[in-house]
Amino acid sequence: MLLTNLVHENIAKYGEYSLLYYENEAISNVEIERLGKQFALYLTSIGVKKGDRVLVCMPNRPEVIYSYQGILRSGAIVIPVMYMLHENEIHFIMHNSGAEVIITSSEMLPKVKRAVPELEERIKIITVDETPSSKASHYEIMHWSKTKELEARTIDLDLTETDIAVILYTSGTTGKPKGVMLTHRNLSANLLASDELQQDQERGTTLCILPLAHVYGFGMMNGSFYRGNSAVIFSKFDVDKVFEAIEKYKVKSFAAVPAMVHAMVSSPNAEHYDLSSLEAVGSGSAALPIKLRAAFQEKFNADVRDAYGLSEASPGVATQREDMPIKEGSVGVPLPGVQIKIVNEEGHEVPTGDVGELIVKGDNITPGYYKNEEETKKALKGGWLFTGDMARVDNDGYLYIVDRKKDLIIRGGFNIYPRDLEELLIKHNAVAEVAVIGIPSEEMGEEIAACVVKKPGSTITELELIEYCQKHLAKYKTPKQIKFFQELPRNGVGKILKVKLKEMYTNSTHSA
Repeated sequence: MLLTNLVHENIAKYGEYSLLYYENEAISNVEIERLGKQFALYLTSIGVKKGDRVLVCMPNRPEVIYSYQGILRSGAIVIPVMYMLHENEIHFIMHNSGAEVIITSSEMLPKVKRAVPELEERIKIITVDETPSSKASHYEIMHWSKTKELEARTIDLDLTETDIAVILYTSGTTGKPKGVMLTHRNLSANLLASDELQQDQERGTTLCILPLAHVYGFGMMNGSFYRGNSAVIFSKFDVDKVFEAIEKYKVKSFAAVPAMVHAMVSSPNAEHYDLSSLEAVGSGSAALPIKLRAAFQEKFNADVRDAYGLSEASPGVATQREDMPIKEGSVGVPLPGVQIKIVNEEGHEVPTGDVGELIVKGDNITPGYYKNEEETKKALKGGWLFTGDMARVDNDGYLYIVDRKKDLIIRGGFNIYPRDLEELLIKHNAVAEVAVIGIPSEEMGEEIAACVVKKPGSTITELELIEYCQKHLAKYKTPKQIKFFQELPRNGVGKILKVKLKEMYTNSTHSA
């Protein structure tokens, strides 16, 4: 399946309907197709050709989707970029990808300008809304409205399913971002596998609260096209506006991340809205604490279905299914067409129940990293993707993600998985959020440190929390130190940045 056909097939199957809602505007599927075709023609008119990379960097808004459609229809490759990134990070992605065109919004234009090297005259910047007049001597600034002057028509392209559609740059939590290449086949295989698990085929309205620049949000968009759903687009997450949209559009389900689930549970305003339509929220991108799932179910009488994926898998690998019991701590079972194994350091499969590295195989797996053969060879071996995640599988085939391989703490020769301790600490009534990291130790190699955000009004002490941990876990698995923070550093989809957290922890220790 080619992603360029999704909107056309949506119209053929479901007719014209309001596919997007943004602020006070309703946008039809027919209008999305027309604008996508027009923008494709505009891109070709300024020299964009098949295989070129076009960077898109702005908050969620309909123009992000029009841009994606136009880029794909021109034969170019979409480079989605989180608008929250620093200009140095945007510059790295632009330089690494070789993008010659950047599509952005007026609010992002100053940052994009700072990310553009002054001497790179090849760069073209397209804004999707009105911008203050300014002279740019080294690059061209154009405006989206020029596309409306063109006749909407299809460009003849020799596209195949193996052509690269998207290059998604990883968050860089463990080093320099890597450009994950995803083909039309990769993304469509994941879309079809997810659709196969849908028990409820009734069309409805969902919420687009995840960044469209993230693989999770990108997949949600494709799913709406394929299933004939509508979507309410949010430029930023606002829990009250989410409640308003659930009430207004009778939303039954949507995709989120644990930080958003936490915000919904913590909000005192939920009782002011009719949220009875809500049946389930899909949670991914980071581990969902068991206690948080229970609190959500109690408050909203709706399920939270955990899932596991990564950019290299387009992104889905496993999910908790509607037709199977939920096992706490598990992310469910593999998607149709996705194979998994748990292997040891030598790459040999371990017995059922043992912990090892998760490897994945299927049509959804990336062909590699853009211009990075070294990392590609490390990650892809014999058709299997080595995820770097430690996991186990039970006798029923349920997958349990234990921790990131790089987050594993080795204390005095013993392997300690931070998630075990995080699950224990989050159960404490005084703890709002927690992340466990390893810190260097001359004596033990590494020691365990817990970074905790207290609940408002809590007076819990470091000693009290350490004693609590020691009552429930073997002493060698409990933290030697606990530091309290106002908030934990996160990326654009709410995943805690443990590399950044280690820096913050070190700085707070030195300044203490």
